[in-house]
Amino acid sequence: MNRPEGMDATMELTVTEFVTLDGVVQAPGGPGEDTSGGFAHGGWVQPHSSEELGAHVVDIFSRADAFLLGRGTYDIFASYWPRVTAPDNPIARSLNTLPKHVASTTLRRVDWTNSTLLEGDTVEAVRRIKASPGRELQVHGSGGLLQTLLAHDLVDVLNLHVIPVTIGSGRRLFGAGTQPRMMRLEASRITPRGVALLTYRLAGPLRTGSIGQAD
Repeated sequence: MNRPEGMDATMELTVTEFVTLDGVVQAPGGPGEDTSGGFAHGGWVQPHSSEELGAHVVDIFSRADAFLLGRGTYDIFASYWPRVTAPDNPIARSLNTLPKHVASTTLRRVDWTNSTLLEGDTVEAVRRIKASPGRELQVHGSGGLLQTLLAHDLVDVLNLHVIPVTIGSGRRLFGAGTQPRMMRLEASRITPRGVALLTYRLAGPLRTGSIGQAD
């Protein structure tokens, strides 16, 4: 994924989400991952996993210079990835060594190596991090935090892994407060198991018009 010409070397905030056809992002990884709100359908990605999907995720992680995580995703990641110590695991290597900024109003400390709690106003803290030199400040999961980022126009790129299922309940990708915005498709492909790998760059305020009207 290439930045538009003329962009400086400050960090871009990129978001990576597994999402169902009806927009659910809750608990993609396993049945017990997040049962809040009585959600009983966790683990909906697994039947659609493939080498192609895994390689795509690894490629995304390879571009990270830092991570921004919400409380729930931090807890899930911190309970698993520090125990993955194989040097040839690129995701574990990135997550265990790179800076991790955690947005939480309830945590008092974070023990995972190179993790820090954001101090003060979350929006201003994220803006300061984005102003730092680097490639990507990556958000994975963190559905609650994502709503704040979208509402304050802090997201530069969305990597969506669209799983061909519908659930009908659960936390949605776009919630109340999402800004009306255009998105430009930068990359797309379909895995053999029907997962759509879509990369969108935020492209300014929403434009409207009548169908058939000349641009």
